Amino acid sequence: AARPSLRRIRARKAPSGRSPKDTKPTRHPAPPPKRRMPRSLAGDLTDPEMAQPYMKKDDDDSDIEYSPFFGIEKGAVLQEARAFHDPQLDARRCSQVITKLLYLINQGESFTKVEATEVFFAVTKLFQSNDAGLRRLVYLMIKELSPSSDEVFIVTSSLMKDMNSKTDMYRANAIRVLCRIIDGNLLTQIERYLKQAIVDKNPVVASAALVSGIHLLQANPEIVKRWSNEVQEAVQSRAALVQFHGLALLHQTRQNDRLAVSKLVSSLTRGSVRSPLAQCLLIRYTSQVIRESSNTQSGDRPFFDYLESCLRHKAEMVILEAARKITEMDVTSRELAPAITVLQLFLSSSKPVLRFAAVRTLNKVAITRPLAVTNCNVDLESLMSDQNRSIATLAITTLLKTGNESSVDRLMKQITSFMSDISDEFKIVVIEAIRSLCLKFPLKYRSMMIFLSNSLREEGGFEYKKAIVDSIVTLIGAIPDAKEIGLLHLCEFIEDCEFTYLSSQILHFLGNEGPRTSDPSRYIRYIYNRVILENPTVRASAVSTLAKFGALVDELKPRIFVLLRRCLFDTDDEVRDRATLYLQTLNGEVAVGNSEKDVKEFLFGSFDVPLANLEASLRTYEPSEEPFDISLVSREARSQPLHDKKAPGKKPPAGAPAPAPVSAVDAYQKMLSSIAEFSGFGRLFKSSEPVELTEAETEYAVNVVKHIYENHVVLQYNCTNTIPEQLLEDVTVYVDATDAEEFSEVCSKPLKSLPYDSPGQIFVAFEKLEHVPAIGKFSNVLKFTVKEVDTSSGEADEDGVEDEYQLEDLEIVSADYMLRVAVSNFRNAWENMDPESERVDEYGLGARESLAEAVSAVTSILGMQPCEVSFQFFKV
Repeated sequence: AARPSLRRIRARKAPSGRSPKDTKPTRHPAPPPKRRMPRSLAGDLTDPEMAQPYMKKDDDDSDIEYSPFFGIEKGAVLQEARAFHDPQLDARRCSQVITKLLYLINQGESFTKVEATEVFFAVTKLFQSNDAGLRRLVYLMIKELSPSSDEVFIVTSSLMKDMNSKTDMYRANAIRVLCRIIDGNLLTQIERYLKQAIVDKNPVVASAALVSGIHLLQANPEIVKRWSNEVQEAVQSRAALVQFHGLALLHQTRQNDRLAVSKLVSSLTRGSVRSPLAQCLLIRYTSQVIRESSNTQSGDRPFFDYLESCLRHKAEMVILEAARKITEMDVTSRELAPAITVLQLFLSSSKPVLRFAAVRTLNKVAITRPLAVTNCNVDLESLMSDQNRSIATLAITTLLKTGNESSVDRLMKQITSFMSDISDEFKIVVIEAIRSLCLKFPLKYRSMMIFLSNSLREEGGFEYKKAIVDSIVTLIGAIPDAKEIGLLHLCEFIEDCEFTYLSSQILHFLGNEGPRTSDPSRYIRYIYNRVILENPTVRASAVSTLAKFGALVDELKPRIFVLLRRCLFDTDDEVRDRATLYLQTLNGEVAVGNSEKDVKEFLFGSFDVPLANLEASLRTYEPSEEPFDISLVSREARSQPLHDKKAPGKKPPAGAPAPAPVSAVDAYQKMLSSIAEFSGFGRLFKSSEPVELTEAETEYAVNVVKHIYENHVVLQYNCTNTIPEQLLEDVTVYVDATDAEEFSEVCSKPLKSLPYDSPGQIFVAFEKLEHVPAIGKFSNVLKFTVKEVDTSSGEADEDGVEDEYQLEDLEIVSADYMLRVAVSNFRNAWENMDPESERVDEYGLGARESLAEAVSAVTSILGMQPCEVSFQFFKV
């Protein structure tokens, strides 16, 4: 059942002689509860024991709100739980105690094993009460406590008794609880009752049994699949909810069989489904079958006529679901037109939920097919003044995606009056849409730049201001004519910017782009003001920005030196150190390289080593006579593994040392350099992710890691023996390089012994031409000698049998020679790149469902890293 919001009590009574507006209530430090309890669990909120005040004061309202759960402590509630043992049960008091216990559980309060057991046994005694409200709370409490297998038998008999009760409410809830706490053995005992419940005349009982079947399917699929006849009967039920749950369970039992799902859709699309909820579910299954159909590329769409017929259904939810699924498919303009027409009709509906659903769907369509939504622009403009700001925001962003160049100025005027009435979250959506529109119509950059600069002056949070700054930076990079006006807007913003991160980001951007403008001197005043007026972090950024102007603009160098010398007396060490470094190097007092270009590269060149890799290498570096060599640090940017990421809000234990990040390439480099055969190969360029060469759960598990050097490739085969009765000796991998003509095998390092469940490594090295990204396919065969092992004693036979195991083929592709390098300033790196290093080639991506998937395929095929904000547009 749906949970209503928590009812709150408001005390509006003011002292005599004073109006409510003049009342100054006492403030209480307790915050409101994190999660709201349902009204059915809240008990009697007027009870003075449960109603404790907390303070919430609005700008124009000084009312006091009360939380019925303020000040609840676990120990006190456990003491109150003794009321469950009273010979004469007080149903009202017991309900209040269970409500408090459920609140504590929902708030994340942990109960020890002893406490949970005591509460569970006490709650089981409440089955003797016939109070309906108390019984429902008992069901909830048992589900939340989730008793162990040793305790389940205590309530099993009571729940089974309720499952056969004459009260339908008891039967439905008992089925739900029982299926949550039982195991497979007990499920077989009550399977007959569950089958009867599925076809019960009462829709509440039947729906409870079907929902329980959906949950049980995860752990006991074989048992639930035996209910097929009863579930099919439920799909034909007249009750809407029963038909909905029955269809969901029937599909889940067949979801791994594409042919069975296709037959299910084929039988149900003929009109046997009457429930709107079930029909929405059927529409989703139908669209799935259409997507997975092998005939889609030839233009034959099975069941597409059914989706079109649903656009004429009498239920609005069915029409919206059908329209949404059609717009998500790769359809022609003629096939898309009926869905757009239906959505356009809903735009003028009197129901806000229909208007919201329609405009949200059109907003998604406008990303990839804006011309198809153009006919709806008149209706969308009328929604810009809608009282629901979510609808109005979506209407504006849709218009920005579908509007033409002549309508840009009119849209910008309407948006200006609209922005002050929406929250920052909606403002960010509008800003991103404006950025996309400006990239679409670059000649309109002036009006959009003015709008963005005005938005910077308005009140707003960090995320809102960051979205505006990112948009201006993107437009400057994409539209050369917008550079100077955009930089001036950013300079004006940092005069009053209250966010250190944004000020530093803008100063860094000014240092990269400002010296390349027609009049670089105009920005010096704004930058030096930051040295005088801001905090140490911003002052340090401003010093670096000034130094870039001095290094790149010779006319400004004397004036920049004067300003940098003033920074030598700053109160912050970082600011003084930066100023000293720049003065010494730019003046030539400290030799860095052989030319001025080397100095600039040293000070302002792009740092192509990921900081995480540098930190890992520094942590593993052992002090010795050999200095630390940064050239040996891996340049590949790797994402942090999921298991290494910290959970939000979770702190490490006190006193625990901080784990040092270790680069995989550094670990491989250390391992391979210790092997004599590979020690002369030089620096390791890249190591790939492991590639599986065997199926899961086979006799031998083998995967391979490709190590790339300048003129060598080393294949590391990681092998695991999964058979306890076997010992493998003289294990090697025979690699056939017939289809890889550019590679010649140099050496191999076999494995002497491979015991059960003890991983081992086999290495095969190939030579290739230096600096040539050679590609090819390798065939692999695992060869070894098998010896039988006595599992009781662990001894292996002396005699063995030679055997071999066929592995999957392995390919070395172009992406293996690409490092995912994070480039801090892509424009500078691109402009400074040698033109001879450019390569042109063609790749086929195949059929892709979305633009984001196509972009993901590009990065996967090329093995490259998206730079700066260039990848954000493809995520929209």
